[in-house]
This record gives sequence, C-alpha cells and structure tokens, in this order.
Amino acid sequence: MSSATRDPRRHLPLLLAALSMIGPFSIDAIFPGFPDIGRDFGVGDVALQQLLSVYLLAYAVMSLFHGALSDAYGRKPVIVTAMAIYTVASVGAALAPSFTFLLCCRVLQGMCGGAGIVVGRAVVRDTMHGEEAQRMMSKVMMIFGIAPAIAPIVGAWLLGIDGWRGIFWALSAFTTALTLGVAYFLVESHPGDRRTVFRPRPLLAGYLRIAHDLPFWPLALASSVNFAGLFLYIASAPHVIRDLLHLGADGFPWLFAPVVTGMVTGAFISGRVAGRVSAARTVAWGYTAMLSSCAINLVLALTLDAPRVPWSTVPLVLYGCGVQLAFPTLTLLLLDRFPEQRGGVSSVQAFGSLILTALVAGVLSPALSGGMLTLGIGATSLCLLGLAAWVSYVHLERRGSVGADLVGDPAAAGKITAGIHRRQGRLPP
Repeated sequence: MSSATRDPRRHLPLLLAALSMIGPFSIDAIFPGFPDIGRDFGVGDVALQQLLSVYLLAYAVMSLFHGALSDAYGRKPVIVTAMAIYTVASVGAALAPSFTFLLCCRVLQGMCGGAGIVVGRAVVRDTMHGEEAQRMMSKVMMIFGIAPAIAPIVGAWLLGIDGWRGIFWALSAFTTALTLGVAYFLVESHPGDRRTVFRPRPLLAGYLRIAHDLPFWPLALASSVNFAGLFLYIASAPHVIRDLLHLGADGFPWLFAPVVTGMVTGAFISGRVAGRVSAARTVAWGYTAMLSSCAINLVLALTLDAPRVPWSTVPLVLYGCGVQLAFPTLTLLLLDRFPEQRGGVSSVQAFGSLILTALVAGVLSPALSGGMLTLGIGATSLCLLGLAAWVSYVHLERRGSVGADLVGDPAAAGKITAGIHRRQGRLPP
C-alpha cells in the first residue's frame, strides 16, 4: 500500500508518543549523570543546571520555526530532518571532549528536539476533528506520561554500563530508530496545495496575527503554566532526591513514578470523556486536581518534621492527573483559533511554554528547591496563575470579544467562534 493510500491515522499514536518522549528523555535521563559529568569536567551545580537551561532555551526559540517550516514544506520532511540532526548532536554529546562542547551539543539537541511534538500536534489536527482529535491527543499524552518515569531509571541503569556518555549513546540509538520509523510510517498530512511560503515577512505577519488574537493569550498561558508547576518539581529532582529526601541515584522513581501515574491517569480520563463532557468541565476537573495536590503538599511540608517518601511525593499524582485532564482540551482550543496556521499556532504555544520552563529550570528551581515548602508555594502560585488565565478566556468567549478588529478576519469574530464552540460542547451556554 502506497503512502498516498495508507490511513494517515494508523500509526499516529505510537509515532507521536515516541516523538513526544524526546523532550522528557533529553531532560530527565541525564539527571543521574550530573555528579559524574561534574567530576569529569570540573564544574559545579550551577554549570550543570545549564545543561538543562540551554536545551530548553534552544528548544523554545526553534519551536517558533518548526511549525512554520512544516506549513511551508510539509510535516514529514521537517520531523525527519530534525530527528536526524538530533541523532548527530547526541553522538557529539557522547564524544564530548569538554563541557563547552557538551553544552553546544545540548543546544543543537534543543533546536531539533521539539520538532516532533510541535509538528505532531498539527498532524493530529490535520487528520482528525472533534472528540476523535481529543482522544488521539489523550492517547499520545498517556504514552508520553510514561517517559518522565522511565528516563531517570534508564539513565541510572546506563551509568553502570558506560557512565554518563552511555545516556547520550542511548539517545542517539533511539532517535536513529525513530527517524527511520517516521520516514517509513508517517503519512504526509499537509498536501502541497495547502502549503504557505516560508519567508520572514509572511512568517512575521502570521505571528502578529496570532499575537493580536486576544483569547489566544490566556489559553496559551493556561496550557503552559499548568505544566510549569509540575516541571518545578521535575527540574528540582536532583536536589529533591539527594538533598531533601537523602536518596541515591536509584531514588528518582520516588519522584517520577507519582508524576507519571497521575499524567497517565489524567490522559486516560480525558480520552474517555471526550465528546461526553464539555471542555469547561474537563478543565475544571483538572484545576480541582491540581489545586488539591498543592494544598496537600503545603500541609505536609508544614506538618512533617522532615521530607520523606512516600508522603512528600505522592500528592504529585493529583497534580499530574490535573495537568493531563486539562492539556488536550486547551491545546485543541488553541489550534482551532487559526485552522489555516495550526503549525504556526503550535510553534507560538510551544515557544511560550518552553521559555517558561527554561525560567523555571534556571531561576525558580535553584531559588525554591531548598525545601518542600518553598517548592509547594511556587507550584501553587503557578497553578493559580493558570486558573486565572482559564477564567479570563472563558469570560472573553462568553462576551464574544474576539472581534474582526483584533484579528483582521471577519470570519474569526468572537461571537461566531463562541457559538461554534458551544454547539460543539467546548463551552457551556
């Protein structure tokens, strides 16, 4: 069967889930190797944290272009090329003769690592609609949720085989297989007659049009901030495991297993209720779970004489569940604001999200990881910010504030959009 006649949805869950795992593996798998990297290159904790920060910053900046490139040249070529370059960067990291060289390889990994998830969201929306798209996003996120737990376990295991360099050899092997898999199995979902031109002026004009869409911002903020609250714990994992819980390299599952359990559960529930429960209610469930987790973490931090497992990490099950309950709905609402620019919208959302996570990794985590109470306060503040953004979006939609004067397109007027969303069950009447 030729690629033109194959069902483009057949292999999507597995391919997109594998592509979305690149990010967590690039971040979490190297955590167990931090002490060895520091000893080999004679650098301290602040420098080691840059292995995360430079990756996230490069990921964020390049995510502005992945979607636009896929709008111009097709989804498949962009993903295949990015994964191939990521493989080369991983080999370079495994052979790195200096810490500076290793940082450069991390930058290159970051520039390519986001292509799969950014473009993958556009692929889902190219081929599916309504509750089918939500179910697909939920399947992808459910599989994706396993990655943060597996990554540090695999990283610790690889340390016993070839030290920290073995982690990067494993990443290169994984992305080699993934590049071949995407090249063979992924069906192009963005045909030539729908493609745009990749030039600076049209690209800037498209991003300005997205930027002028008022409800885009609270949606993008909510989807980004929700995960940032959870990522605060993930980025602080080395300090939490070693300094607060006093565990070794094999102790990372105590933090990541609850996170993964919650994320998989939330994604599963989101897929099950697709088409049965309104978007507003699904997102409300998500925030209820996240805020409940925050409250429990704060109470435990205040009442326990010292952080301990499992009590100090178990509440993250609720937070992970809440993030994944809300994320598929928020993402689809974002992509539907500009159906002809789904790649660009996904890029802008990913850029904002990664800038925020880079700030969390480089600023908030070092500042707040000294205790479970400060981490809890930080996560609660981020969660409340996300809730405020979601409430703002709902308020704008109910008022029909998405006017043609804001987006330059009468067809995108807010009253029409809000009416469509209500008829599709995305917002309550």
